[in-house]
Amino acid sequence: MEIERIILRQIKMDLLTPFTTSVGTEVDKDIILVEVVGKNGLSGWGESVSIVQPMYNEETVKTNWHIMTDFLIPLLKKEPIKHPDMVLPRFQFVRGNYNAKAAIEGAVWDLYAKSQNLSLSKALGGVKDKIEVGVSVGIQPSEQQLLKQIDGYLQEGYKRIKVKIKPDWDVSVLTLIRKHFPQIPLMADANCAYTLEDIDHLRRLDEFNLMMIEQPLAHDDIIDHSLLQANLETPICLDESIHSAEDARKAIELGSCRIINLKIGRVGGLSESKKIHDLCVKHDIPLWCGGMLEAGIGRAHNIAITSLSNFTIPGDTAPSAHYWRQDIIEPEVKMENGFISVPDGPGIGYEPNLSLIERLTVKQSTICLC
Repeated sequence: MEIERIILRQIKMDLLTPFTTSVGTEVDKDIILVEVVGKNGLSGWGESVSIVQPMYNEETVKTNWHIMTDFLIPLLKKEPIKHPDMVLPRFQFVRGNYNAKAAIEGAVWDLYAKSQNLSLSKALGGVKDKIEVGVSVGIQPSEQQLLKQIDGYLQEGYKRIKVKIKPDWDVSVLTLIRKHFPQIPLMADANCAYTLEDIDHLRRLDEFNLMMIEQPLAHDDIIDHSLLQANLETPICLDESIHSAEDARKAIELGSCRIINLKIGRVGGLSESKKIHDLCVKHDIPLWCGGMLEAGIGRAHNIAITSLSNFTIPGDTAPSAHYWRQDIIEPEVKMENGFISVPDGPGIGYEPNLSLIERLTVKQSTICLC
């Protein structure tokens, strides 16, 4: 599986509708695509989940490009990569920059799976042929618009509804949702909008029979979440706090969460995702795969990792048409009755639409590893 060259492309895509959380609103997305070309003529594809502003974490599209070209890709020149599990140890010299690492490593995984004539799911140890799909609902201009959107998603067959919350858009909103939809699987995502001073207020969320409340406290916290979880009946799910299997171990031992949201880009790649999965199996901690407004290539990687056994909660891997007028893969990701089929073709199982990618490309660079 020798790598001949790596092609970086920055593309720009318009979202179908703006997506609002407690940290901001996105109307379009700049995306870095990574194509790893092997000497065998095959190509593996990865996608960076970073955005142009450091809102979700410290990484941006601009810093990803810099880290990839000046540090990560040169590290791949040292000696051939025989297996994708070798990539992240090679990148240890570079601290953090998980999104950048994951994009390159994901492309290597895709190339490896294709070289072995395996689906990416099977290469990772996946066991499912279809995955359940949930959906994330951003903060809406009004409560009635929120109810209308939820109703529409339920009609489409989504298996779980996640709503974004923040102070002054939480208890009243959840009360309204439960009044109209008393039995639906429902979770709330706080995106770090609260502090321990809000503990009495957050206790009020116990009455809504939520599947979980996601990352209510600071993005880098594990300690305070353990104190909050001890005072809540509702399970806490950690998201932004978990960057590695070691972070997950500490959170589990401290009792900081009962569920973990795994995002491939946030933890540095598929190899680390597998480690977190296996750790959570050992400790009986359910997993689900979160979304970061991925285009088709990143979405395909999410589908593959979700096929592992311990992803027991519907993730945010909605179909392509939920986000984009036209996705960059063929066929596009489609959902039927709340399920997405796991591709069984080599690699990610979807073909990049090169003509569309070329039209969307605003920046490109090719780095030879010969």
